[in-house]
Formats: sequence, structure tokens, C-alpha cells
Amino acid sequence: MELMSGNEAIAQGAWEAGARIGVAYPGTPSTETLEAFAKKDGVYAEWCVNEKVAVEVGIGASVAGARVLSTMKHVGVNVAADPLFTAAYAGVGGGLVVLAADDPGMYSSQNEQDSHWYARAAHIPMLDPADSAEALRFTREAYDVSERFDVPVFIRSTVRVSHTKTPVEPGERTEIALKPYESDPAKWVMMPAFAKPRRKVQLARIDALRAWAEECPYNEVVRKGSAVGVVCAGAVYQHVVEALPDASVFKLGLTWPLPQQALRDFAESVDALYVVEEASEYLDEGVRALGIEVAAFESPLPRDGELTPGLIRAAFGFEEPAHEPLPAGLPGRPPALCAGCPHRLVFKELSRMKAVVTGDIGCYTLGALPPLSAMDTTIDMGASVSMSHGFELAWAGTDHRPVVGVIGDSTFAHSGLSALISTVYNQGRGTVCVLDNRTTAMTGRQGNPFNGETLQGRLSRELDLESVVRAIGVEDVRTVDPNDAKAVRRALKEAVASEELSVLVFRSPCVLIDRHREPAYAVTDACTACGVCSTLGCPAIAKDPANDHALIDAAQCIGCGQCAQYCAWNAIAQPAGEKGGVA
Repeated sequence: MELMSGNEAIAQGAWEAGARIGVAYPGTPSTETLEAFAKKDGVYAEWCVNEKVAVEVGIGASVAGARVLSTMKHVGVNVAADPLFTAAYAGVGGGLVVLAADDPGMYSSQNEQDSHWYARAAHIPMLDPADSAEALRFTREAYDVSERFDVPVFIRSTVRVSHTKTPVEPGERTEIALKPYESDPAKWVMMPAFAKPRRKVQLARIDALRAWAEECPYNEVVRKGSAVGVVCAGAVYQHVVEALPDASVFKLGLTWPLPQQALRDFAESVDALYVVEEASEYLDEGVRALGIEVAAFESPLPRDGELTPGLIRAAFGFEEPAHEPLPAGLPGRPPALCAGCPHRLVFKELSRMKAVVTGDIGCYTLGALPPLSAMDTTIDMGASVSMSHGFELAWAGTDHRPVVGVIGDSTFAHSGLSALISTVYNQGRGTVCVLDNRTTAMTGRQGNPFNGETLQGRLSRELDLESVVRAIGVEDVRTVDPNDAKAVRRALKEAVASEELSVLVFRSPCVLIDRHREPAYAVTDACTACGVCSTLGCPAIAKDPANDHALIDAAQCIGCGQCAQYCAWNAIAQPAGEKGGVA
């Protein structure tokens, strides 16, 4: 018996099932799954530039006969939807399992979508584990389901399943031989002439899946009293059994297709049937569509965010267990760029010049928060480049604020490069800043094409970002040290004044991969309490409550000197005679 997170358990299940290949783009809460898989014996794993490419690589390996694991967060499913929908027509060779890790509560995401709808729309079966043991079992057996029904299979997790460690019993690996490949254009070439008959194959498969759903071993009825019955799935099941110990529960392990007759039978066995789910109406609508009457709660469940046992009890009109209230006056702890982050001065200068900043997905999104307050939009990966072009189109011929797109190196490889190609093709202008901190920082410092680090440490090729940008036709490409305030200011000023499209590459390693530290800075008696240093938003800088003078926390300061560059009074300095080290 071992403790494993849901992510680790999914990796273990894929390995035990004989999966040979793992492909993904990192995204919380899914990231650790492929990292754990990559450490297993006898497997190949790689980070791809985006989720669409990952699924396409996975489909290719599956057609060639291998069992494959592809992992992504819920918004990654949007990116991968194109190949997934067509793969549901074509089918599989070796089993293909796709993890869709949802994020109710949006702990690290820009929306709160429910991946159940993708399973329903694409007609891909979806399994919904409620803990790590089920995550391992469902994943391991999903490969047999995939090959039995000739279709990819979704494993859906949420942040609670992905990141909570619960007991599992790991098993041994079953070595699965490659399925023999035979040329079959009617199955694999999805042009209309072949896709039309594959659609009929899909319809027959849907009927077979619906019949299987009635006897599926992943659905479980937990019988208690007959007064109340609850339909739920995934991590919500754990909250339901804690909140309602006397209720009977239909725990759905297979959430598409739904077991229609089994749900009707369960509804008839209880006096009142409720559906409990978080941040969605997928199950509720599915149960009602079967003609089953769903009872109303005493007070509605919240329509957004994660559920808790207390929220469920409140919805049923029960009192919540007593708990100690939080002490009054606790300070907030908003997220912030790390002390010494190489992105900080770029945002400081963008704020100074009152630029409209179209942002992107990554830790640099924190540049939107006070005191930097230097980002106007963030929609999805790659949108910074496309949206800055859109701003320029809408404001063409007008006197307007500078428009600057800001994107990270990994996100630029993910989808920013294609957006930049489109801008170049359409003779766009404006300024794009690539914040190249040599890693995919937000999700845990993974490799990407522009730092050349692969998931399993294989020999790779580091792409030259500036040369790639020049190759697509951008003539004004500059590399700038983001820790040099004057250089940052000068580069931005010149770029926004240009009539041409400018790309500024701000290159300096993330402080979490370059652990070098210089002596901490300190504030001298020359401080005038002007507060300029605090506008950098560095967590190492605070105010002395006695006189509002700046204070620097030596434990957090890494000696980057960013704050000293903005002090007009020379009141921030390093102690003489000290040497830097490694944290």
C-alpha cells in the first residue's frame, strides 16, 4: 500500500497497462502526471509545444500500435479538440487514454469549464475516479475499454483528485506488444468519402457504449436509507458521503455515456432524488433528460467553485458543524512575482509609459496585480500577440496609447508563434515582448523548445528564438537584459515609436532555476520614504510602520539590485565586502 496523488496514480495505471508513450503540454492540475510517467521503466515521454500536437503525436503512436497516455488541463482540451473529435470517428490502434484535469474554483486557470461536455459532444467515453485508487484502476482498465470499443477514452480528474494523496495498491506492469499495423485508408484517412461510413461506425459504437454503461463496473450504488438518493461523480462523492451519511448514493464512475436504465431504477428506489455536482449542470441535465424527477434543494448549491461537505449540508437544510472562525485582521496574501523576478522591470516600465498591455498565460500574468497594474487583457495562450494586433487594427489612424503584447517563451512556442506569423503576413505593426526566463515557470519549470530541455533529459535542440522570429519576416528583433531598467525603458520607448512590427526578447533565467544570490540590499538613512521602491511589488520590500521608510527583508532579497535602480536618493545599497553565493 502506498500514498499517491491522483496524478501519480494515473501515471501508475497507464504504466501497469503497458502504455509505452506519454505526451503532453504542462498545465496545472495535470502536470505531475506525465512527469511521474516519465520516470517509469520502459516508457518514452515528451513535452509537446501544445495540447493539439500532443494528441496528434499520441494518435500517430496509437495508429502504429502502441498504448499511449496524453495529459492536459481542461483548457488544453479546447486546444486538442480538433484531433480528438475526428479520432472519435477513426478510432484507435493501441489504446489511447486522455487525461482532462478540471479546475473547479479556478485555482490556476482562466475559466471553470467542465470537460464532461467534451465527452458528450465528441462521443468519447469518460471515466470519473473519486480517489487515487480509482484513478489507478480506471486508467489501467481504460486501455482495454479503448481497444474494445475502438475509441479514445477520457479520464477526468479535478484538482482534489489530482493533488490529494490517498492509499493505492500498485501492481506490476503488463507488457503489451505493439498491435500490428496494416494500411487502411478507409479507417485512418478522414476525408468525406471515408468519414461518412466512419460516422456510421461511430453511431453503432455509441449504441454499444450505452448498452455497456448499464453493466459498467465503474458505476456503484451505495445503499443506505430510501428517503434520499444522490447522483454524483468524482471527488464530489467524497463530500456527499461525509455530508449525508444516511443517503443512498449512485456514484458514477462512467459519466459518458450515462447508464440510463440504471439511473431510472435508482430513482424509483428512493423517495427523492438529488443531483450534486460542482460548477456545472452536466449531470443534472443528463438525469432530467431521462425523464427522472430531480428534487429541489432547500437552498441552491453554489453555481461556481468547489463543493464542500458544509455547502452540501446547507443545501439540504442541515446545520454545518461548528468550527472556529478565522481570527480578525489577518493580512491578505495575494500572489506576487518572486523577489528578483526578471519580469518585474518590464512591467514597471510598461506601467510608467501607460501602455495597453495584452497579456498571456504564465506567471507574468501577475503583472496585472497592484502595485504594477500593468496588464489589460488575458484570455488564452497566444492571445497576447493576436489581441495586440486587433488593438492596432481598431485604433489605426488614431492617437492612442502604446499597445504592447507580452508573452512567455513557452507560451510563444505553444501558440504565440502562429499568431505572430499571422500578424507578419497581414503587415501588422506594434510591439511584442517575449519574456524569456528559460523555462515554463508557472507549472513547475518544465522544458520547452526555446530552452532545449526535454522531459526525460534526452539530447535536444535549443531553438534560437530571435532567429525564428527573423525568419518569419520581423526585421526589428532585439535582445534586452530585463534586469537593466535603463535598457528596458530605452528598448520599449524605441519599439512603440516605430512604425514597424518590433519584437523584444527580454532574456534572463527564472530565479527558481538560477539559484545564485548576491548579498542582500539594505536601506540606508538616506531614505526619504518616497515609496517608489514599493511600487515594484517586490515581496522583499516593506515599510517601517514607524516612519514609512522602506525595509528590505534580507531573507527574501536575492541581491538583484532592481530596487536600487529606481531609488533617486541612492538609499538602497549592498553592504561592502560581501560576496554572493548559491541559495
